Amino acid sequence: MPLSIDHAENLVRDAASEASAGEPAAKLPEWDLSDLYPAIDSSILAADLAAAEQGAAQFAAEFRGRLGELARDAAASEKLGEAVRRYEALQDLLGRIMSYAGLVYSGDTSDPVRAKFFGDIQGKITDASTQLLFFQLELNRLDDKLLDAVAAVAPLSHWRPWLEDIRKEKPYELDDKLEELFHEKSITGKSAWNRLFDETIAALRFSVGDKELTLEPVFNLMQDQREEVRREAAEAIGVTLKKHLRTFALITNTLAKDKEISDRWRGFEDVADARHLSNRVEREVVGALVASVEAAHPRLSHRYYKLKAKWFGKEALDYWDRGAPLPAVPAQSYSFDDARDIVLRAYSGFSPRMAEIAGRFFERRWIDAPVRPGKAPGAFAHPTVPSAHPYVLVNFQGKTRDVMTLAHELGHGVHQVLAATQGALMAPTPLTLAETASVFGEMLTFRALLAGTTDKDKKRRAARLEGRGHDQHRRAADRLLFLRTQGAYREEERRADGRAAVRIMDERAAREPRAAHSPRRRL
Repeated sequence: MPLSIDHAENLVRDAASEASAGEPAAKLPEWDLSDLYPAIDSSILAADLAAAEQGAAQFAAEFRGRLGELARDAAASEKLGEAVRRYEALQDLLGRIMSYAGLVYSGDTSDPVRAKFFGDIQGKITDASTQLLFFQLELNRLDDKLLDAVAAVAPLSHWRPWLEDIRKEKPYELDDKLEELFHEKSITGKSAWNRLFDETIAALRFSVGDKELTLEPVFNLMQDQREEVRREAAEAIGVTLKKHLRTFALITNTLAKDKEISDRWRGFEDVADARHLSNRVEREVVGALVASVEAAHPRLSHRYYKLKAKWFGKEALDYWDRGAPLPAVPAQSYSFDDARDIVLRAYSGFSPRMAEIAGRFFERRWIDAPVRPGKAPGAFAHPTVPSAHPYVLVNFQGKTRDVMTLAHELGHGVHQVLAATQGALMAPTPLTLAETASVFGEMLTFRALLAGTTDKDKKRRAARLEGRGHDQHRRAADRLLFLRTQGAYREEERRADGRAAVRIMDERAAREPRAAHSPRRRL
């Protein structure tokens, strides 16, 4: 992934209510962030911020340049263990403050008060955390055998998994001053460009009929059973995005160049190597996975789109048909209470404890569900910090896919609650493991939905299977597109000046989906 966001309740919700097919008049739950801080102007928040700034400065003054000495001390495990314990406590405090600011901001990125608050907090947390960068760098410069010996003894042995994990980053770390420069400039570099993208996306409006819709409601129309509605929504998306093409191209080009500079300085050979390191997975493993998926396109993806075109009575699907529900199957909508009950029953069928933990998100207002103007699109589960608890953001609109999204994010949430006992340094997991938990929760829920479909309702069962198959295929195809586009950018930078966003995106957006989707889908 504090403030009781009262004024958000007064926002105009026409688009949200229109899109919430399952409960057009029902009030969806909004999260209560007061478990983090009471408000953005809270004295508790101000005190914690001051404590974090002072604590980081004191920690640096006490330990910078001394870790080698402590590692050779007779009481090395105790002294280094105490340093790691204090470092972890600071990470938890800094993370709590930044999590709160990020969640407040994601609730309405168009609100200038929230935007300023987020920017101010981001700057202060960056300043404080810069003073702590030395700690991992110095730990990684210790002799491997010396650190292994010290970490084999309690109390430092408690953090041994973390110490082993951070050493994977050792070959790509720079000297202290360069790391500080990269860290401090991040808020005016990639973080700033990502924020511009987020705010631009949240501010977009799409003209469909006589309505001006935000991103989530117009995407929702892409799943409408009526082809004319899907087509109008798809064309509206294209018109609006084209108006902002220069902005998106500038953002993409700048981020691509920023990454190229970082990769070059750190010594990453391939454009995806930094992501592989973050995911704790080898390049060869990803390459084998990609090759297997691409080899399966003809017998899986191509057959699927051929069948879907046949179901729609077409020679080839138009692009607005990609996510369309099957024809002749009545649309099914769900209230948020329905979705809650479906997910919790599915979780309970596997583990009552899993359902109990997920139930807390509903009972204690850890979920923000409505579609609102300015709200971050999509969905996420924010772990915050172990001293607090996770929060989930969704844009619930009453479709089966919204139920599955809720199940997916709650899978993350349950995992994050369980991992919190490991502490701020060892609770975080690579994306590869994190997504295992979320997809597991999603599949439990899908199986429960499928089991609830009677044999007599073969069309409903087929529709659910098709929807699940489409979602799984879309994930694989989209990630292949991202990976291939990244590689194309890097090659372009080697040949020219890096200003190639629009052309490369056009080329890749045609080439990769055509390979994945077959001639049965018009691009």
